[in-house]
Amino acid sequence: MPDSHGPTHVALLRGVNLAGNKKIAMADLKTLIASLGFHEPQTLLQSGNVVFRCKGRTCEQIERQIETALQKRLGLQSHLFVRDAEEWRALVAANPFPREAAADPSRMLVMCLREAPGAAAVKALQDAIVGKEVVRAKGRHAYFVYPDGVGQSKLTHYMIEKQFGSGTARNWNTVTKIAALFRT
Repeated sequence: MPDSHGPTHVALLRGVNLAGNKKIAMADLKTLIASLGFHEPQTLLQSGNVVFRCKGRTCEQIERQIETALQKRLGLQSHLFVRDAEEWRALVAANPFPREAAADPSRMLVMCLREAPGAAAVKALQDAIVGKEVVRAKGRHAYFVYPDGVGQSKLTHYMIEKQFGSGTARNWNTVTKIAALFRT
């Protein structure tokens, strides 16, 4: 990708295309991103992941711009979490659960957050877990291992957001697929 279009970013939409809620076609998302002046948009899966290039805007500015456009143009309200390539590579490198990620990447999740959770919030969440799940946080990212799978877990998105605030999670398979798009 040419440098003239700026660094690569990923935008992760929260809670889209889950159980028929907040539906958005990835083609529509890609078109919206391009119409906002972002370059070379590529979507990944149906869960609201879009990689693109952008110059001269912060991640926070991009979040606000895309969230506003989603609402105005598509009638979709969704929190959005944007990371640049450097942050994404750091997120991958900081994984505190490399063995679990390699053994069963679908049971290891990363949650992108608006703000970094404090140590007390991380401890409170870990103390509230009644199963085998484990959580660690580094900056604006939280890492989770669900040994028995996410679907049967009592560690819900609601419990996590109660301690950490708004976020969106992707399993390790998706995290590494996004990382691979940054290399192209």
